[in-house]
Amino acid sequence: MFSDHLLPSLTQTLADQGITEPTEIQARTLPVLVDGRSLLGVSQTGSGKTLGYVLPLLHRLKSLEDDGDAVQIPRRPRGLVLVPGRELGEQVSKVFKGLTHATRLRVRTALGGAKKKVARENVAGKFEVLVATPGRLLQLLDSGELSLGDLRTLVVDEADQMVDPGFLPTAQRLLAESPAGVQLVLFSATLPQSLEQTVASLFPEPPERIEASGAQKTVSTLKTVNVDIINGRRVEPLLALLREAPGVGTMLFVNTREQLDKVGGWLRGGGVGFVPYRGQMERSERRDNLKAFREGEVDVLITTDLGGRGLDIERVARVINVHLPRDLDNYLHRVGRTARAGREGTVFNLVTQRDQPLLAKLRKREG
Repeated sequence: MFSDHLLPSLTQTLADQGITEPTEIQARTLPVLVDGRSLLGVSQTGSGKTLGYVLPLLHRLKSLEDDGDAVQIPRRPRGLVLVPGRELGEQVSKVFKGLTHATRLRVRTALGGAKKKVARENVAGKFEVLVATPGRLLQLLDSGELSLGDLRTLVVDEADQMVDPGFLPTAQRLLAESPAGVQLVLFSATLPQSLEQTVASLFPEPPERIEASGAQKTVSTLKTVNVDIINGRRVEPLLALLREAPGVGTMLFVNTREQLDKVGGWLRGGGVGFVPYRGQMERSERRDNLKAFREGEVDVLITTDLGGRGLDIERVARVINVHLPRDLDNYLHRVGRTARAGREGTVFNLVTQRDQPLLAKLRKREG
């Protein structure tokens, strides 16, 4: 129960939103995080990881304020959430702000892709929580416009995307500029073996490690349909799938920009409306396309693995892997865009002979 660990103001806000029971990852991590201990959490996409760190962070910071230890100095957040990109940062900020009506805690953002002036203005006053991308955060630290001297909790979301050897110096700097004993929290849907050592090096002492029972697998509410592709002809089965259920929020995944353009041509030829979402486009266009898809102005979004992480769009009921990835973790992130938070969803995989090794790994993982 949330009430066993959280302030009444938070549990009431959750109840008002119709959230009364924690998911598995939330139930297992709340006691650890409320207690101030560092943690490494691994759980499926759509299993509630964001609330898993947002709730205890708000609880701890509001408890300090209730005990007479409120934030006194501008530009010194007590909670910092690092995210790999702007879209995820905006989603995380929205989750925070949806829970601060009663606590009145202040949440600010400093995200890449937004103007530097906006980030500077966001961190200018007193506030409790900052959601930031690494590059923008380092700019604010370098200019002296932000200090981590009062930081109590550092959260790294999508840790498998963030924590690689190139990110290590940034993480070490953030920890060095934070008070001794700062709570370090890493959450991820997957954690490849190759990153285990890098992750372990960030923690001064071994953290609590909580891996949900379904971690690094697909969720039970996801239905998987494999469609065999003959002689490489994907266009006819793809258009048939889309015409079978028009009006369904659908994400199409490909591996490369060239494949995205080619699939877009197929859809235009078949009279199917869509928007692209990829790295090699203006951020404003990407943002507008995502908004159009999210709000139902268009039902199909074509993307690369860029769209496989961090996007939480409730209307996505179907994922189609037009081209399957080679990497199992990328597959799990892709299909995690549907069947989120207990909802049902379907993934259609257009399968060729070269995809059999991936499917074999998936069958072995699923047991």
